Amino acid sequence: MSSARHYDLIPKALIVPHAGYMYSGAIAATGYAALSPMRDVIKRVILLGPTHRVAVRGLALPGADYFDTPLGPVKVDDDAVRAIADLPQVTTSVEAHALEHSLEVHLPFLIQVLSDFTVLPLAVGMASAEEVAEVLDCIWGGDETLIVISSDLSHYLPYATAQEVDSATVQSILELKQPIAHDHACGGTPISGLIRAAQRHHLKPYLLDLRNSGDTAGSRDQVVGYTAIAFCYS
Repeated sequence: MSSARHYDLIPKALIVPHAGYMYSGAIAATGYAALSPMRDVIKRVILLGPTHRVAVRGLALPGADYFDTPLGPVKVDDDAVRAIADLPQVTTSVEAHALEHSLEVHLPFLIQVLSDFTVLPLAVGMASAEEVAEVLDCIWGGDETLIVISSDLSHYLPYATAQEVDSATVQSILELKQPIAHDHACGGTPISGLIRAAQRHHLKPYLLDLRNSGDTAGSRDQVVGYTAIAFCYS
């Protein structure tokens, strides 16, 4: 984190990757470094990521009070849970969260960069962009609330092809165009929902980092793409 570049931005939302730290950690750190000015302001993090192991309909709450990490527990925000629990697209699935990495890998970064916060972890399965946006609208909050979307980009393309595909995907996000295809971003559904909400709340996206595993710790025969994008009030 200390070597990540800092930007003169105040993010309301971030898109950051969720691969192994040796592959995507530097890109995620670039995104989280932008939160430094908000260290004592952000008190609640809305964390959305795609399901990889258990299929769910809608957005799944974890049915847990805390998420444990090597750096200590992080409390699940009870008020935020109650605020969205009655929405028809919101369910509870312990199974969807039990082995899901896309959410928990972000907690050590957040613990390092924020002083004290609660989290609302949502595993996103089969849902529309509008269903995701509706959930975000319900818990949008003010400066105390940060939204984090967990997503990698393209998977297992040759290095040069991945650069082209990922650049096009990022350009769509920067232009607030959706839907974002799932074969271009595994978190395409929560990204598309964030784009809808960003349009309503007048957020502007800024590219902080764009690389792939061939730039960090892997071969260039088949790579996975990663980006860090901040959404700020325009």
